[in-house]
Amino acid sequence: MRRQIPYGSQWIDDSDVAAVARVLKGDLITQGPVAEEFERKICELTGAKYCVCLANGTAALHLAVMALEIEKGMEGITSTNTFVASSNAFIYSGLKPVLADIDPRTFNIFPEDLKKRITKKTRVIIPVHFAGQPCETAKIRALAGKKIHIIEDAAHAIGSKYEDGSPVGACKHSDMTVFSFHPVKTITSGEGGAITTNSKELYERLKSMRICGVVRDIPNKPGPWYYEVQRLGFNYRLTDIHCALGISQLGKLGAFIKRRREIVARYNKELAGLPVLTLPYERPDVFSAFHLYVSLIDFKALGKSRKWVIETLLKVNIGTQVHYIPVHLQPYYRKEFGYRKGDLPNSEKYYDQALSLPLYPRMTDEEVAHVLKNLKKVLS
Repeated sequence: MRRQIPYGSQWIDDSDVAAVARVLKGDLITQGPVAEEFERKICELTGAKYCVCLANGTAALHLAVMALEIEKGMEGITSTNTFVASSNAFIYSGLKPVLADIDPRTFNIFPEDLKKRITKKTRVIIPVHFAGQPCETAKIRALAGKKIHIIEDAAHAIGSKYEDGSPVGACKHSDMTVFSFHPVKTITSGEGGAITTNSKELYERLKSMRICGVVRDIPNKPGPWYYEVQRLGFNYRLTDIHCALGISQLGKLGAFIKRRREIVARYNKELAGLPVLTLPYERPDVFSAFHLYVSLIDFKALGKSRKWVIETLLKVNIGTQVHYIPVHLQPYYRKEFGYRKGDLPNSEKYYDQALSLPLYPRMTDEEVAHVLKNLKKVLS
């Protein structure tokens, strides 16, 4: 096996290239009709009323929190098992980030721990649908009540489904849902993100905020050139070039998820007998798009370090990754917010054992077999 097998990768084919080329040959390569079409397609997929596409998932998280216009000094809660963009979004808006522990089986935010962290200052919760598995959003909404906002971080979960079969992104129990279209995600637009919502007020606010706070639909304006900056905003637009790729990829979403789940099923079947490895758990009442395949490895029982396992697999061209270093253990969060090792024990135990195996649609059966053969050898 000569080709490097990464932990994740995009799948771009000729139809994707042709879709982008059509935009490049057209009159508008940004702020054109293709971006609006991408937003409509995402609404069709999720069932949400509105969608705003943005430059990336981090920008989407930033604007989603900022659009709520929460008083500075209040608190936002998210999982410590996430990329830091989820919690940084609170800080950008002057909120204190409060980090919650995870369910040891699903690796998602643990409602029992979340409940303990809700205070009179809590204004927003960001549950993260880690690895594609939906959080217990209905339960989180019940804990939050009517006064606390919910923004779903679905960067891993486009195409996933809740307990009732509805798609992630429908915002049934949340104010907004955020997606990411980075190349390692289930679909890609190169870079890109999106926010879905059922609130027209939030939708109009977000549209303005992604283009420096500009509003052009002004009653009785003096002329067609006229616009107003009515709030603080940023240059977070997504180009028609990116959106053309995104639309093309959306058409393949079902096939991508099917292939991901085929690989997951094979991994589960062939790795089930390894005593040092715990397979990822999928709740039986939800459907995961499986952005990641996160196994837990008892490195102490194995008698080898994670570093040794990763480096040994790299020698045979198998790439792996760790998702994630708990946010509360990051130096910035320890210094600025006083977090310490031992604060969130479930997440720390998880981090000590987590290893993400290669999982992406264009993995061949031969490559899957190569991963399995060598992983079994390393873990035996």
